[in-house]
Amino acid sequence: MERLEVVLATRNEDKIKEIKKVLNGLPIKFYILKSFSWLPKINEDGKTLKENAIKKARTVASLTGKIALADDSGLEVKTLNGDPGVYSSRFAGEGCSYADNNRKLLKLMKNINEKKRNALFRCIIALAFPNGEIKTVEGKIKGSISKRILGRYGFGYDPVFLVPGYGKTFAQLGPKIKNRISHRAQALQKIRKVISEIVN
Repeated sequence: MERLEVVLATRNEDKIKEIKKVLNGLPIKFYILKSFSWLPKINEDGKTLKENAIKKARTVASLTGKIALADDSGLEVKTLNGDPGVYSSRFAGEGCSYADNNRKLLKLMKNINEKKRNALFRCIIALAFPNGEIKTVEGKIKGSISKRILGRYGFGYDPVFLVPGYGKTFAQLGPKIKNRISHRAQALQKIRKVISEIVN
């Protein structure tokens, strides 16, 4: 069976690992953006996660001539009017670290009681083809924000996102469980079905 060539339209090494892990077993030859050093930096200026995912995937597909897969994920906290949302990766400012974002979030929620700490993790994955065709899927999981940073696994907001039914953060649960139930895992399972239909 011929392998499908897919460019992962992200420079986030943690996302690349998760994507490859969940899509493992499919006849795919993955490329990363580093393989195309001439590609310009894509300005994520969309008003929604879906707009950003589509823009990244479509740009990379049109410039490389290969299928491109892009993910845009966000944490939406109800009591913060949906923030950080589309700004999740740069919540604490351009060039900030995961820890910076988590500290800012916990500081903003310092005096908010447990009943009002509800949050939603959302992931949109876009699969773009060189001919302009695009397919999008969504994964989401409800949870709440912890009072402090907990756990040593994962990345992003994993140390502060409490998963319902487990009473632990994604960072405490580890990759085995996260790659089965997370927002990104759900979206990847859906895109896995799309890719399976293409290669079969």
